[in-house]
Amino acid sequence: MIFPENTPGFVLDVFARKSLWEAGKDYGHGTGHGVGAALNVHEGPQSISPRWLNKEVLKKGMVVSNEPGYYLDGVSGIRIENLLEITYVKDEHNNAYDMGLEEGDEGYPEVEPGQKKFLCMKKLTMIPIQKNLIVTSLMTEEELDWLDQYHEEVYAKVAPLMDKEKEADGLKWLTKACEKIDRSGIN
Repeated sequence: MIFPENTPGFVLDVFARKSLWEAGKDYGHGTGHGVGAALNVHEGPQSISPRWLNKEVLKKGMVVSNEPGYYLDGVSGIRIENLLEITYVKDEHNNAYDMGLEEGDEGYPEVEPGQKKFLCMKKLTMIPIQKNLIVTSLMTEEELDWLDQYHEEVYAKVAPLMDKEKEADGLKWLTKACEKIDRSGIN
């Protein structure tokens, strides 16, 4: 997801809930919260939730959780939780930030009048999503493609870090867990 600088988290929360809302459902918790500034879990000031009074904008370098879910009271529920880092879309803005440059400083990339800088979320959590709980017939091709691409990225980043001899069982598990999802039962 790409969004303009100075966007508060409550604006993005709508996108996470869209599919559930279209089915007449919702979840009763925030989609995400700040993580790790003081070694705690639920940290602000940023959040991604329907609490529109929190107008703290998402900024480069912030870490937020991404944890949409659904619960059927007294029956069951599911929630996937990952961590994301807010970062600029353009490398030139990330490089300027990393060098400590601010707008107006020499060497800071120019933004044309009337234009904005845009942010996105970089995945920090690199662990496969459990596929045996997924009902593929409820997913779109785009969602299935996203899942396959996520698993491809997880494998590409994690497998090289594993010792092929000492961690053979773990590497075998990772390989299987990151396989493309079976689409044979989809119409």
